[in-house]
Formats: sequence, structure tokens, C-alpha cells
Amino acid sequence: MNLILFEDELVDQLSPITLTRPAWAVHCGSFRLIDLLNLDAFSKIATVVRPHLKETVAADWPQFSSEDELRDSSEPTLWLNARLVPSQHTAQAIAALAASSPDSFAVKSGDSLVAALARSSDPLSTVRQAPEQLPADIDQANDWELFERPHDVIRHHMDHCGASVQHRIETGDYQQLTDGVFVARGQRQTTLPDCCHFDTTNGAVVFEQNIAVGPFCFFRGPVHIADNCKVSEHSSLKDAVAVSHTCKVGGEIEGVQTSPWSNKQHFGFLGHAWIGSWINLGAGTCNSDLKNTYGTVNMVYGDKKVSTGMQFVGCVMGDYSRTAINTSIYTGKTIGVGSTLYGLTTQNVPSFVNWAQALNQYGVVPPEVIATIQRRMFARRSVEQRDCDIQLINSVFELTSGTRKPQWATDPIPK
Repeated sequence: MNLILFEDELVDQLSPITLTRPAWAVHCGSFRLIDLLNLDAFSKIATVVRPHLKETVAADWPQFSSEDELRDSSEPTLWLNARLVPSQHTAQAIAALAASSPDSFAVKSGDSLVAALARSSDPLSTVRQAPEQLPADIDQANDWELFERPHDVIRHHMDHCGASVQHRIETGDYQQLTDGVFVARGQRQTTLPDCCHFDTTNGAVVFEQNIAVGPFCFFRGPVHIADNCKVSEHSSLKDAVAVSHTCKVGGEIEGVQTSPWSNKQHFGFLGHAWIGSWINLGAGTCNSDLKNTYGTVNMVYGDKKVSTGMQFVGCVMGDYSRTAINTSIYTGKTIGVGSTLYGLTTQNVPSFVNWAQALNQYGVVPPEVIATIQRRMFARRSVEQRDCDIQLINSVFELTSGTRKPQWATDPIPK
């Protein structure tokens, strides 16, 4: 059996998270969808992504086949929606589908195609957009979870982080240091200071390899910290925190998923947030994750106000964004790709802008400036900047051109 991970027409609703990555590469609860798939079980694997992502996906995932190669295959193909939430429930459901015997089937959740088993020769347009034309039974299932909006990533992170951390313990090679505290075995095993304190009542705390933990830190699980991270002294990480590899974190962090290569190593509060890659939060940066009314948080997407149904929602930050010292971000805000924030931020911030709301200053940042910053950041981590990395910045700049304004944005919040 072959596998195709496909992005559908709703993937753009996840902006800014999916502006720079396919939906199957979004970290949530410490996993990406691609991490939970048994790739060895498939003969060939391909992905259907938006055009501006093709070069970076081909460079980052050279083992993937082309869609044409799969179409020429005699084996059936399992199609999976890239917006599937990376949870243990999803992984088990996918495994059950892969092991099922029908010649063809299609599973939908609402109007979205979740999965389909089809002939390799079936055209992309039929599988993605008109599964009813397949010679298959269509199952309308409500227990499959799909990302719909950016706040869904935070919600599912909170829901599944504990189970995901427990899955790592059950399937990995760890040494248990004390009740509920685990460290990965290996040549670069993490050593923890004696003065750290752990509360594992509601979930385990798991450290991977080569992590530097400063003294007098507090961890309340579930918490997962990936390889090559640094935790600053006197930090507090609690209640569903997942730090991806090669990050620096510090201060008070609660209910947060970070992506690789990002820094939040100074004092300040970060709560119920999703943080992209190559982000730097200046000292004293704080976000709000609770309204003064204690009501559910609404988020603004384009010209629509959407209720999250959640009481705690912080911010969503796209890749390559930065904050100056003492930046404050209001509840439920999205920050685009490649933007810099100064001071108070009470509105959503588009991509590629300098945003100093308190000073009434606003300016567009050209993509070549972000590419220069990218090159400098990459060099600090011994990462090579590739042509496809620069191409992605230029493409995202063009894709987001309609969201920027030439002067300070004073439009009222949509009703």
C-alpha cells in the first residue's frame, strides 16, 4: 500500500501556522502527524502540498516519491488529510484503516475528506474534492479530529499533550529518575540539578538528550522537552508544555507548544500559545491568555470574529517573528510571519511588518531583510541557508501582500 498526505482547501484557514509548513508538519502535543505514522508500513509515500511549499518539502523530505510515481504503481493508495490532529486516537484510527480489507473506502468528517483508499490511478481531483465519485463506501465519521483554525491547535495540544507524553514513555528508552520524571538514555544523556522541583500529579515530565537545565526550575507535567534545548534558571514550565528541539526557554510557560529553533529564554509569561520556528521573544515579553471578564475568547480571522469556546487562549506566532523587550500581547492574537513587535499589541499583526502600536508606527519589512536575518540566525546554529529557504520567504511575502496596509491599521474589530 502507498500513502499520500494531502492538503485540502481549508488548510489556508490555519494561517499563519501553515504559511511556512505543510499541515502534517505542525507540532501539537509534542508530535507532528508525520511523526505518528508508521512510514515503514507503506511501499511509497508522497505528499500533495500548496505550490509555494513544494521546494522546501522536496529538500527536507527527499525520501518522498512524486505523485506520478504513485499513480504508476499497481498498489492501492491510502490518502490522508494533512489537517488530522496528531493524537494517539488518530494514529490508532489510521493503523486500523491501513490494516482494513476493503478494496476502496472514503471517510468524511462534515464536508472534509479525512481518508480514502483508492486505486493509484484515481485522479487527484476525484480523491480530494469528489470522493463520492470513487467506487467506495463513504463513512460519515464524527470522531476524527481535524485542525480548522489556529486556536484548534492550542485546544488539541491541551487535550492530547498528556497522552502524547505517556506514549513517548511507553515506546521510548528512558531512565526514570524519580516518580514521573524521565530522561532519555543515550550518549548525550541529560543531567538535572538537584534543586529542581517536579509535580507529576497530572502528567509526566520527559527530557530527551543533551538538555541544559538551570538551577531552581519547577516542572508540572505533562511536560516534554526535546533534544538540544536549554532551560534557564528559575524557570517554571507547567500544565502541558512541549518544547521542540533546539529551543531556549525560560520564565513562566504554561500550556505552550513551541516549534524547533525558537528562543524564549528570559523572564516573562507565555501561556496557552503556539510558537513557530526561528522566533525570538525579548526579555519581559508577556502574553495574556485570559479575558478580564473570564469569558470565552473570541479570535479575529480576516473579517470574521470566531468564538474559540475556550477560556484560555494566548497567541499564535508565525515563523521568524520577534518581540522587543517588554512587549505585551493581548488575549487571542495572531502574529504573522517575519514581523517584529514593539510594546503593546492589542490587534492581530500581519506578516512582514514592524508593529509599534503604542507609537503609532507601522512599516512593511521587505523579504530580503527577513532572508538576511534568516541567514544570520541559521549561521548561529550551524544551519545552511538554502535557495529554497529564501524562495519560501519570498513566496510567503507575496501570498500575504493583501493582509498588509501602507499605514497604521485603525479599522474597528469585526463584529
